[in-house]
Amino acid sequence: MSAVYDVPVGEVWSRERIRGLKKTVEAHGLRLAVIESVPVHEDIKLGLAGRDRYIDNYIATLRNLAAEGIRTVCYNVMPVFDWTRSQLDHVLPDGSTTLIYEDDVIQQMDPADGTLRLPGWDTSYLDGEVGRLFERYRSIGEEQYWENIAYFVQRVMPEAAELGMRMAVHPDDPPWPIFGLPRILGREEQFTRYLSLFDHPAHGMCFCTGSLGSDPANDLPHMIRQFGHAGRIHFVHARNVLVTGHRSFQETAHLSSAGSVDMTAVMRALADIGYTGPLRSDHGRMIWGEQGRPGYGLYDRALGAVYLNGIWEAVTKCSAAVREHHPAN
Repeated sequence: MSAVYDVPVGEVWSRERIRGLKKTVEAHGLRLAVIESVPVHEDIKLGLAGRDRYIDNYIATLRNLAAEGIRTVCYNVMPVFDWTRSQLDHVLPDGSTTLIYEDDVIQQMDPADGTLRLPGWDTSYLDGEVGRLFERYRSIGEEQYWENIAYFVQRVMPEAAELGMRMAVHPDDPPWPIFGLPRILGREEQFTRYLSLFDHPAHGMCFCTGSLGSDPANDLPHMIRQFGHAGRIHFVHARNVLVTGHRSFQETAHLSSAGSVDMTAVMRALADIGYTGPLRSDHGRMIWGEQGRPGYGLYDRALGAVYLNGIWEAVTKCSAAVREHHPAN
């Protein structure tokens, strides 16, 4: 999973740039399976006059990706910021560090003053640009935001379906509004509404267990079966979080015993729907003194991949044994 990171948001990814990325990946004996992600320009989210040009560019990028044989694209519709945390180096009892989100800390911050930077935020904004965006969003209520996003979906998804693409929208992270910005993809009923905007298998979701698992009201295995049996899960981010309070959590090891997400139940649900798409061990702790981008520790995510593979083998073999001995089930 990778992307072309140095093309400005909203501009077309050329076939040459996409081909170059593929060659880099393939030179290491790997295959580029997912683009994560093709960002949605803020003019589209705000419903501004320039949105049609950016939507046309988005479609052109999808056409170029399809022409290079890449069919799965992850994206999100979070306004202004991507995933957001309040601290990037919280120390756990085992000495590792992790990302945390504490809502009471976030509520005391003013993101519009132009100086605040938090993990997960797009740092490409120029000075003062964040403040101007916030000013524009003050006039956008949740229903207007739904209308703006629906316009994007109804323009883009028919084209994606024609191309044979699998579009996977990522949940809001955290899965609730922050700083008064509208966030519309954090609960089952919101995803049901979103996917109904274009009722076609091409219009699907990236099922992120960490994002959705941050809200204890979300029943993850139920949601997997609900959307998976309809063929709408195209990508999976498998990670764990420990809910520490109301709208507060910390990222943990992938183990079910470490967090609030039952990873065995998640993997069993994916096996039940016959999921065969891409899955990655998402965000991890920084362990063994590793230095790097917080949330993307290589060692902990490698341990997570091994752990998830072990669960997958166990649940699929158990399911096969049950079917063998009890064919009616």
